[in-house]
Amino acid sequence: MKKIALTRAEIRREAIDYLMISIGMLSYCIGWSVFLLPNNMTTGGVPGIAAIIEWSPLHIPAQLTYFAINGCLLVAALKVLGLKFCMKTIYGVVLVTTATSLLRPLLSDVHLLQDQPFMASIIGAVFCGSGIGLGLVHHGSGGGTEIVASIVNKYKDISLGHVIMMCDIVIITSSYLVLRDWERVLFGYVVLYVSAFCVDQVVNSMRRSVQFFILSEKNEEIAHRIQTEVRRGCTLIDGQGAYTGHAVKMLFVLAKRRESTKVFNVIKQTDPNAFVSQSAVIGVYGKGFDAIKGKSGTQKQKE
Repeated sequence: MKKIALTRAEIRREAIDYLMISIGMLSYCIGWSVFLLPNNMTTGGVPGIAAIIEWSPLHIPAQLTYFAINGCLLVAALKVLGLKFCMKTIYGVVLVTTATSLLRPLLSDVHLLQDQPFMASIIGAVFCGSGIGLGLVHHGSGGGTEIVASIVNKYKDISLGHVIMMCDIVIITSSYLVLRDWERVLFGYVVLYVSAFCVDQVVNSMRRSVQFFILSEKNEEIAHRIQTEVRRGCTLIDGQGAYTGHAVKMLFVLAKRRESTKVFNVIKQTDPNAFVSQSAVIGVYGKGFDAIKGKSGTQKQKE
């Protein structure tokens, strides 16, 4: 059997992924178990289905239904998303199931915000949405519609939060069949909107990129330092000053937002008199950034 050797950087990256997934899934568990389920607040996706079944005459604990349905979805997703994603999602599903099973009995007598259902729906949605987003950023999830969203997002440049929202509307509406309370259904829509918003905010903030246009007499030195210290490629663009008529070289750099401080430090240390323009970009696709989405020409011809 071929052995796979992992570098120290890869081990560190994997450890960070599992740590962040753990934090995200625990956040989701708190929102679901502490604020939503005790107040009969419906949610979307598999947790919503699990909650509806628990509130129905079947009375099957939500965490058990959640685990069973996600098991089926993971089998279906294994081929599309790959073993690496599914392993982290399996970890997330098991963590949510275990944490919920332990947390709910401990908090059986605790009903936070029972007389303030709107606040309960908002706070619960923030915990759930932030947890989902954190898991997705680190290549995992708590299962359910996040798996469906990840499959769609792999091929199409569609907002993860919007995919989850579209999948969940029918589930939340159907909760009326067991709750017989349109007010709770409306609160479910609030949970859906807020959680989808939080998913997008977390995912987009972690993936946001910036671009730099740099004018300096030491462009080549700045480019060399950015390539070696920040590990980002640089492009020199020939230009001409409109006022002076002198030929100039402009340095173009794309980087993650979290790397912008390193870029500015390099510029300041190399040439404090440099002229720099920084702006946010909607998306950057290619090596070192997000994968290009969409079907290739060969795939379209086959269809």
